[in-house]
Amino acid sequence: MQPMTLRRDPAPSRMSYRMQRLWLTPAFRIFLRHGLPLLVVMGFFGIYLSSPVRRADVVAGYQSIRHAVEHRPEFMVSMMSIHGASTPLADAIRSMLDISFPISSFDLDLKAMRAKIEALDVVASANLQVVAGGVLQVTITQRSAAFVWRTRDGLELIDATGHRVASITSREATPNLPLIAGLGADKAAAEAQAIFAAAGPLAPRIRGLVRVGDRRWNVVLDRDQEILLPEQDPVAALERVIAVDQAQALFAHDITVVDMRLPNRLTLRLSDAAFAARQHALGLDMAAKKAGAQKP
Repeated sequence: MQPMTLRRDPAPSRMSYRMQRLWLTPAFRIFLRHGLPLLVVMGFFGIYLSSPVRRADVVAGYQSIRHAVEHRPEFMVSMMSIHGASTPLADAIRSMLDISFPISSFDLDLKAMRAKIEALDVVASANLQVVAGGVLQVTITQRSAAFVWRTRDGLELIDATGHRVASITSREATPNLPLIAGLGADKAAAEAQAIFAAAGPLAPRIRGLVRVGDRRWNVVLDRDQEILLPEQDPVAALERVIAVDQAQALFAHDITVVDMRLPNRLTLRLSDAAFAARQHALGLDMAAKKAGAQKP
């Protein structure tokens, strides 16, 4: 009689069942494929770098490799080229940046250097780039002086937008630039430019514009004559004065002020001599004297 053999139970054990279920979990498979190797590597480097000596060696090696790469010949800058700037401005930029060549392009903070250059009043914009041949190319857009602005502190050159360009010590330094004066004249530079452009035949006689109350302009002419312009539409008022002058030789007469502050009414102020002559011609001066003599 053959002995009885126990059949193996095909059902997995509880532990085996749980392991099979765990292997079917996507997160567990991702952990084994990626997370576990990463933990092993991190653990290795953590143990290796736990020593201060090893950390110092790693930092020194990194610094050495970085220095060797950054100072390769193709990354070295050996000179600076400045375009669009006058000779004094170019010299000022070189002195201000104070770069010791040769220098690695990695050691140049182009953004900070551009901000430093654009802080100069005379510079409208600057563009810096390292070009082939190890050249630091600086391209400058320089402000052009449009006016001489007389202030309480002296003379300033400003551009057409009213931005300061430079200071000067004498009007003779820029005789070809128009003169403006008064508080707020720089902020109204665009309006001043329009007035000068509309001056036409009066342009050679204009000595300058004076800003009054930061509201309006006076046009100062030679021979001590002046045009008072209104706050609104001063160009149209000036054109009207020019039309009257061309038709009636207005400024050939002995007048000191043409008042256009009321645009619809042109008012004239005579000089003292002209006023006295007019009074005499009308006999008003004798009448005034008799009236004064009759007073007790």
